[in-house]
Amino acid sequence: MQIHVSGHQVEVTPALHQYVVGKFDRIVRHFDHLHVVHVVLTVEKLVHMAEANIQASGKRIHAVADASDMYAAIDLLSDKLDRQVKKHKEKITDHHRADPALMRAAS
Repeated sequence: MQIHVSGHQVEVTPALHQYVVGKFDRIVRHFDHLHVVHVVLTVEKLVHMAEANIQASGKRIHAVADASDMYAAIDLLSDKLDRQVKKHKEKITDHHRADPALMRAAS
């Protein structure tokens, strides 16, 4: 998975970059079919915003979070994306059991 972090009106320090990468490692643990992640960190007056676009297999996931601190905004963003990725994984997972008659015939 490739993670691209950019800043709008803010400099992306190595500490911020590492923090974002660490938070997105948790999301990859839940669903490993994520290809590219674009994260944009923005500061508008007193509001710190974090925005992300994830390109998953067959789906594009988008989330925005804002807080008074950039690290808190990144935390909120990772929580939102984690919920969305889990929901996407549940949708694509086949929860139906196989037909028992077909299982016996295959044996």
